[in-house]
Amino acid sequence: MKKIFIKTFTIVFTVLCLGVVSVQAQEETNVTLNDEPEEERDSIVQVPFGTKSKKDILGAVSTVNIEDLLKKNYQTNALDGVESFVGGYTGDIWGQNPLILIDGVPRSLDNVNATEVETVTVLKGASAVVLYGSRAAKGVVLITTKRGKQGPLTIEARANTGIFVPKSYPNYLDAASYMTLYNEASDNDGVARIYDEATIYNTAEGVNPFKYPDIDYISSDYLKEYYNRSDATVEVSGGDEKTQYYTNFGASYNDDIIDYGEQRNNSDLNLRLRGNVDMKLSEWLSAEANASVIFNNNYIGRGDFWGASASMRPNWFTPLVPISSLTENERLQSFVDNSNFLIDGQYLLGGNNAVQTNALADMLGAGYIRYKSRTFLYKVSAMADLSGITKGLTFNNSFSLDYDNYFSEAYREEYRTYNPVWSNMNGEDIIVDLNTYGDDVVSSNEYVGDSRYTQTMSFFSQLNYLRTFSDLHNVTGNLIGWGFQSRASVDEGHDGSDYQSTVNTNLGLQLAYNYAHKYYVDFSSAVVHSPKLPEGNRTAFSPTVTLGWRMSDEGFMDGASFIDNLKLTASYANLHQDLDIQDYYMYQGYFDDNAWYQWRDGTMGGNAVLSGQGANPNLSFITREEYRVGLDGSLFGNSIVFDANYFNQLTDGLLSRGASTLFPSYFNRWDHSFLPNVNFNKDRRTGYDFSVSHQNEVGDFKYNFGVAGMVYDSEAVVRDEVYQDAYQYRAGKPVDASFGYIAEGFFGDLAEIENHATQTFGNVKPGDIKYTDVNGDGVVDQRDQVELGRSRSPFTYGLNLTLNYKNWSLFAMGQGQFGAIGYKNSSYFWVYGTRKYSEEVLGRWTPETANTATYPRLSTTGNTNNFRNSSFWMYDNNRFDLTHAQLTFDFPETVFQGTSLLSELSLYLSGQNLFTISKERKMMEMNIGSAPQYRFYNFGVKAKF
Repeated sequence: MKKIFIKTFTIVFTVLCLGVVSVQAQEETNVTLNDEPEEERDSIVQVPFGTKSKKDILGAVSTVNIEDLLKKNYQTNALDGVESFVGGYTGDIWGQNPLILIDGVPRSLDNVNATEVETVTVLKGASAVVLYGSRAAKGVVLITTKRGKQGPLTIEARANTGIFVPKSYPNYLDAASYMTLYNEASDNDGVARIYDEATIYNTAEGVNPFKYPDIDYISSDYLKEYYNRSDATVEVSGGDEKTQYYTNFGASYNDDIIDYGEQRNNSDLNLRLRGNVDMKLSEWLSAEANASVIFNNNYIGRGDFWGASASMRPNWFTPLVPISSLTENERLQSFVDNSNFLIDGQYLLGGNNAVQTNALADMLGAGYIRYKSRTFLYKVSAMADLSGITKGLTFNNSFSLDYDNYFSEAYREEYRTYNPVWSNMNGEDIIVDLNTYGDDVVSSNEYVGDSRYTQTMSFFSQLNYLRTFSDLHNVTGNLIGWGFQSRASVDEGHDGSDYQSTVNTNLGLQLAYNYAHKYYVDFSSAVVHSPKLPEGNRTAFSPTVTLGWRMSDEGFMDGASFIDNLKLTASYANLHQDLDIQDYYMYQGYFDDNAWYQWRDGTMGGNAVLSGQGANPNLSFITREEYRVGLDGSLFGNSIVFDANYFNQLTDGLLSRGASTLFPSYFNRWDHSFLPNVNFNKDRRTGYDFSVSHQNEVGDFKYNFGVAGMVYDSEAVVRDEVYQDAYQYRAGKPVDASFGYIAEGFFGDLAEIENHATQTFGNVKPGDIKYTDVNGDGVVDQRDQVELGRSRSPFTYGLNLTLNYKNWSLFAMGQGQFGAIGYKNSSYFWVYGTRKYSEEVLGRWTPETANTATYPRLSTTGNTNNFRNSSFWMYDNNRFDLTHAQLTFDFPETVFQGTSLLSELSLYLSGQNLFTISKERKMMEMNIGSAPQYRFYNFGVKAKF
C-alpha cells in the first residue's frame, strides 16, 4: 500500500511539472515570492517546510513575532504569553497537546531561549499540520530562531537582574493548636487523648522549644524573603551577499529561596551558545548550518524541604538537640565526641523512631547532588535552484542530529539522629539519655548517580514548485519526505536504551492554486507509517482539502470602503495518528508466567502461565476527521485586524480494552485477561477561536490593544461502558466531565444519620458530610455520583496592551478562563489521621458550631466518607491573571550622534505573574508540598553596538 501511494504521488507531481513546462511558452510574466514588494516580504509567515505570504494563509495558522515582542516585554520562555495573541492556544491547541518543532526539528522547549527566537507559528487546523504526519495530528507549534541578515557587523547585548518574591504560603497551625485539636479529634473517634494539658501549655508558652518543639517551616528560620535571578545575552550578526551569520551567547544564574543547611547553596547555572550561517555557494546552490550547545548545572542540597513542610507535624520531633542540656555522663559525652555532624558546635541532629531521617537533618548532614545536562543540537540544510530544468523548481534537503546527556554527581553521607529523654532536676530541664537511630558514615568521594541520554535524528527532502503565470495564476507543488527518530536510555538494570525508538515517517504532497490571490484551492496530504501497529495496518493516507475566497476583491464589495481585506476559508481533513496508542505491541497478546497457585493439575504449588492481554491483528490508526471554517481580514486602514475559526473534530478509533460491552465478562478476571485493545471510543471537539487587535495613534501617542480567545466544547461520543443509571454514562457528556457526590451539609445527630439513606463510606458520625441519594435506592454509593461540572474551561481568553508616548512604552498582557470547576482536595484541605493541620480546620464541625461550621468534624482515622470529590469541596475555577507588565525607555537616537560605538540603548522595569483576580485567589496562588509561586520583578538594559 505504501509503495502504491508513493508511486501515485510521484506520478501526479511529475505530471504537474510537465504541464507547467508545456505552457511555459504562453507566459506573459513570471513572478515568485522573491519578486514581491518589500511590504509583502515583511509579512512572510513560517508554515510547514517553508514560508508563505500572510495574505495567502488559508486559515487556522497564527504567528507571533517574538523578536518584536522582546523589545517591549522581557521573557525567557519562547511560548510565554502566546495565548494572549493567538486564539485557540492555551498551552495546547483546541484542547490537545501539540508537537513542538524548533527550526523544523522535534525538540524540547528547554532547548531554546526567547532571545534566540524570531517567530512562533501556531498551526491549529488539520490541513495546516498534515504534512508533518502522525505525530503532528494534534497541532504543531513552530519555533523559528533568528538568522543573520545582509549588513554590517551588529552586536546587541542585554542584561537583566531581578528578584522572585513568593506570592503566598500555606498557613498551618502551631504545635499547641495542633495538639489541642488532635485531642478533639480523638474525642470524636472515642479514643484516648495522647497530649496532656501541661505539654500543650508549655508548648504554647515557648518553654524550652527543644523539649516542646514547635517547628514552623514557613519562617525566616528556613526561608529568605526573596531570591535572585540574573542573565545576560550577546547577539552578533551580519554578512554580505554570499554569507550571513548569527550567534547568540547567553548565561543565567539563580539561587534559591531556602536558607538552611546545604540548601543555602542551591543554584542553577545555564550557559548556551547558538549559531548559524547561511551560504550562497553558487548561483543555484545554497546551504545552511545551525548548531547549539547548552550547559545546565544545578546544585541542590539533599532533603525534601517542601514535602516536609506540608506533612511534618509541628511537634513531631526536635530537629536539633542542644548539647548544653546533656547531663554529664560518659555515654552522652561519647555521642558528642564521636559525632561527625555537630551543628555549629552546639547541636546534634534530632529525630525519633518515626522519623529516624528527616528533611531538616538531610539538609544539614546528608550531602548534595549536582545535576548536569549537556545538549548538542546540529542541523545542516542544502537548497538547490532547479530553474534550469523548469522555472520555479527548487529542491531542499536537511538533516539534524540532537544529543542530550544528563547525569548527576552526588555526595551522600549517612548520619545518626538523636531523640532526647528529658527530665527536670532542681527546676531545670536536662537531657538524661539519648535514643539513637542510624550511624554516622562519612564518604570522601563524589559518585555518579543518574545517567541517561536522548538522541534524536531527523531529515526531510523536499521538491518544490512555485510559479505565477500571466500575473494571475499562482501554482504551488511540494513533494516532501520527512521523518525523525528519538531514542532514549532507560533505568539501570535494562540494556541501557529503549527497546523501541519513537519514530515518525511520512511522505507529504501539497498541490495548491490561487487565481489572482482571490480564489484558492489547496490539497495537502500525507502517507503515514507507524511501527506501533500490526503488519498490514502500519500505513495510512491522510488527505485534506482547503478552499479560500477573498471576498474583499469582489466588485460587490466596492461600496464597503472600510474593509481592507476579507477572506473566507473552509477545509476538510481526515488525519491518521498513533499518538493515542501509548505503547508498542499493543496489538499482540502476551502471557505472564509469574502466577503462583497452591494447586495446579494435581501438583502442589508452582508457577502458572496466565493470559495478560488478548491479541488484535486488526488494530489500526486513530483518525481525526475535521471540518473548519475561517474568516480573517482587516478594517479601517488596517487599524483593526481579526481572525476567527470554527472547528468540528471527531476523533475515532480511540483504544478500549472492551471490558464492558464488547466481550463476555469471563474474558476478564482479577488474575488474568483475554481482552484485546480495540479501536472503539470516539470523542468530538467543537468550538471557535478568535483574535482581534486595534491600533491607532494621536500625535506622539500610540496604542495597540488585542484580545484572543476560544469557546470550546467536547463530547465523549462513544464509550465502552455499562451503568445501571443513565445519568452516570460518560458518553454524551463532555470529555472533561467531572463526577462526584452532591453534598447536603453535615449530619447533626445520630437520629439524622438513621433517617438518611445509608452511606457506605465507613462509620458515619455527626459532623460528617451528608450526600444525596440520587437514585433513591436507600444507599449512598458510587451509583450516586453525578456530573458536577467540567475540569477544562469552556471559555479562555487573553489580552495584550501596548501604549507608546515618545520614547516611553508600557506593555501588559494577561490571560483568563471561565466555566470550569476544581476540587479542594490537597492535603491542606483534606486533613485526617496524622496529617498536618491547616487553618482550614478552624471552621470544623462541633456540636456547638453545628449551624456555622464550614469544615467536617476532625478525625484521627482516614475517614473515607468526608474526603472524596463532592460539591462540598468543589469551587469555580474562574480567574484572570496579569502575567506581564513592562515599562521601557528608549534613549533618543540624537544621544548617540557623534559616537561610533553605541547606536541604541533601552532601560526597562518589568514584572511577571503580578496578580490574580478570582474568588479563589488565595487558594490558586498557594502551592502545597512544593516551592511557592512567585512574582518576578526585573530591571534590564539592552544596547546595540
